[in-house]
Amino acid sequence: MALLKVLLLLLGLGVSVNFAVSLQKRIIGGHNCADTERQYHVRLEVTNGQTTTICGGSLIHPKWILTADTCWKTETGWFTRAIIKVHPRTAILGIFDIQGGPVVYNPDGWRHDIILLKLQRQVNDVPLAQLPDCTYRLKKDDIVQLAGEGATTTGPNNLHLSNVAPATHLQCVDMKVVEAHNFLLPYGRLFSASAPNKDVCYGDAGSAAVFNGKIYGVISPGVPVSACEQPVLIMDVCEYIGWIRARTGLK
Repeated sequence: MALLKVLLLLLGLGVSVNFAVSLQKRIIGGHNCADTERQYHVRLEVTNGQTTTICGGSLIHPKWILTADTCWKTETGWFTRAIIKVHPRTAILGIFDIQGGPVVYNPDGWRHDIILLKLQRQVNDVPLAQLPDCTYRLKKDDIVQLAGEGATTTGPNNLHLSNVAPATHLQCVDMKVVEAHNFLLPYGRLFSASAPNKDVCYGDAGSAAVFNGKIYGVISPGVPVSACEQPVLIMDVCEYIGWIRARTGLK
């Protein structure tokens, strides 16, 4: 299963920083995130010295990032670093190294598409993302806010592109939950969301899905070939909340 996730990542779940600009229409249907929200958003840059891909993540603890397993390269020669304060753009970026490898969730003998990354040093000046109140579970038709720095353009025939510039400003988009509870290999425990003419794109994997100001989901890949074609797959954080708290020490 881990190999399948790696193959998905190689197909473009990150965004190359060596990009060619597309002049096609904007398709995400979102808007610039307010400067006062999502300051916990993290850009994960994964590089082997020649190729660099990006994913999103969320700082949930001064030393812990919550993201998607798809965002971690398992092959030798790849290095991952976390870029803090990518939003708002007026902030001074901070570059942090990851301590060791990811903490994975694999009680079933395969890795679910959710991981924790521990930073080598503590972040002291960034508001932390709030974990969900799982006494309330998402229901169909609830509205969640997704965000990311992935591409906001499409190619011919509305095809997703994997090699365009990251968004110049963190993008937010509202979507309606269309399926509240699901289990899908090779991802894990999910919910899905959709909205007319709105979508996530390559590079948005790992970013947070927010409800009532709290992280209820982590965007999983599952990006179809064409934009706005299928609901977005989102890892259900409440299904993993015990594991997250136990590994990070969060109450």
